[in-house]
Amino acid sequence: MIANRYALFVALGSSLLSSIPALAGSHNPKVSSDADATAPSATVSVIIQYRRDPEDKHVQRIASAKGRVKGKLGLIHALTAELPQSELDRLANDPDVAYISIDRPLHSRDSVNITAQDYFLEPVNATSAWAQGLFGTNVGVAVIDSGVQPVADLGTLDASKLPPNQPAAISFPKIAGEVAPAQNGRISYSDNLVVGQKDAVDHFGHGTHVAGLIAGNGSQSTGSNFLYTYRGVAPNASVVNLRVLDATGSGTDSAVIAAINEAISLKSAFNIRVLNLSLGRPVYESYTQDPLCQAVEQAWKAGIVVVVSAGNDGRNLSLNPEGYGTIDAPGNDPYVITVGAMRSMQTPSATDDLIASYSSKGPSFIDYVAKPDIVAPGNLVVSLQFGGDPLYKNNPTFVTPHKFYQIKGDSNPSGQYFPLSGTSMATAIVSGAVADILQGYPSLTPDQVKAVLMANANRNYFPATSSVIANGVTYLANYDVFTVGAGYLDLQATLNYLAWNGTSRIAYGTAMSPVASFDPVSGYTTLVTDQTALWGKTYDWSASSVYGPGAFDSLSGSTALWGKTALWGKTALWGKDDPTGFSALFGSTALWGKGNPEAASALWGQSSDSQANSAVETDY
Repeated sequence: MIANRYALFVALGSSLLSSIPALAGSHNPKVSSDADATAPSATVSVIIQYRRDPEDKHVQRIASAKGRVKGKLGLIHALTAELPQSELDRLANDPDVAYISIDRPLHSRDSVNITAQDYFLEPVNATSAWAQGLFGTNVGVAVIDSGVQPVADLGTLDASKLPPNQPAAISFPKIAGEVAPAQNGRISYSDNLVVGQKDAVDHFGHGTHVAGLIAGNGSQSTGSNFLYTYRGVAPNASVVNLRVLDATGSGTDSAVIAAINEAISLKSAFNIRVLNLSLGRPVYESYTQDPLCQAVEQAWKAGIVVVVSAGNDGRNLSLNPEGYGTIDAPGNDPYVITVGAMRSMQTPSATDDLIASYSSKGPSFIDYVAKPDIVAPGNLVVSLQFGGDPLYKNNPTFVTPHKFYQIKGDSNPSGQYFPLSGTSMATAIVSGAVADILQGYPSLTPDQVKAVLMANANRNYFPATSSVIANGVTYLANYDVFTVGAGYLDLQATLNYLAWNGTSRIAYGTAMSPVASFDPVSGYTTLVTDQTALWGKTYDWSASSVYGPGAFDSLSGSTALWGKTALWGKTALWGKDDPTGFSALFGSTALWGKGNPEAASALWGQSSDSQANSAVETDY
């Protein structure tokens, strides 16, 4: 394993964990708790959300508080500003202010790696979409990440004229200089939102890897000399490149929110139907207040399917022995599709695949939203690199040998492809699947896409449990809704459902993820949803369809997903008969108890550098 600064950045925010303070026991409810840890005299960068669009008087009030306005985030009625921490409470007392939070750092969501050949197209049945002529053609995917380098596999491809599985090689011009052009191949638009930077090309390597999993056409591994072609799930989708992460894979809430706003504004021009967020940070407050969550909801409501990584903190056992309650923001938002990572065990079949132990588990901290929504391959997944790729250069064991895909290949490392692990990769794979679906069924709403993916996810191959031993620690996974969501992405099953039923049988309404509710008296947990949700309206969207027939053991015998039914009954996940496995989660100072501040400290207050260097599955 590699112990360097990049490993810390890409281990799903592990470097952040040691910097997050315990939540204060008493503070202004309109000011985020992490602001309390700053010295009163210190200047802090904040996002101030207002109840309506801010006006000149609000700018003047910031100035009178010895602050300065840095920018406007109209998407969430907010201003970004710098001002003394001591002035935050006074500013929050303005009745027009809804909430003030730190402009927080966030990071890409990948992990450390080893050399291995793995699979991601085969387990999710991606070729079934290509056989139907669905390559994501004319569908725009906004990749909000570290930038996207124009490489050959992101070049122009007319997939409709090609036989399934055989995207042809293409010539792709070299770009001159550092500035990413407005259009280059299937990178239909590029913009930089990193403060102090001038270009939108990738200075880290993460965004290009993600873009390849979504839309790579495999031109650099196609032909008579190759035995395997590394394509993305939607190899003719277009990429809208919005750079928000710097050369270390780090960014801020405000940059991501600005990029989301830009994606919404460009939706019609580039047919942006999917937004990929392979990044995140810890949860500090309810999703109803979190500015990042509020921004992704606006994209969702604008008709864009938002796909978000769950996080790689599943090995954080601070709250309980199984790593529950570790979902990151904005993956805690109930609207978006939150994705966990599977490991494909170096075989193309899905039947032996297991959950990656580092994949974050629900329910979400503070709001208890049931997450992830779905899982997809994310361990040791091969995708694009480029000349001078910093992530590859600084991690020399991130290797895909030529022999993995060339007929007469040697053991020397590829200069075009390399593997990464993490929920970032799984998220990109789901985004590609969504692009294929929307090419074939463009009338689907984001809620309908989420619903049909979940209802047709594969649950047939999951074991009851699995475990991994790393550094002397055993990491246990239970295959429940808080670990695998509705199941494993299955593009073929989803498309078959749509082919047989069209869109008419998909109920209208939201597909908001349910909220877990624990009853300490009975010892049962139930899942409750918004009354406007489409779940349960027809048989297709019942409990047995979405989470499988064995997911619920009802007190009343009903299988209604959102009724007063127990989750797994007395002897399973939250039952009284399993106190050693799960009592910590519901203890008086843990996630569900009265001591939420202490729980936050336990979850985010410890450094996990050692986990950062081992959060990849190697025990095949």
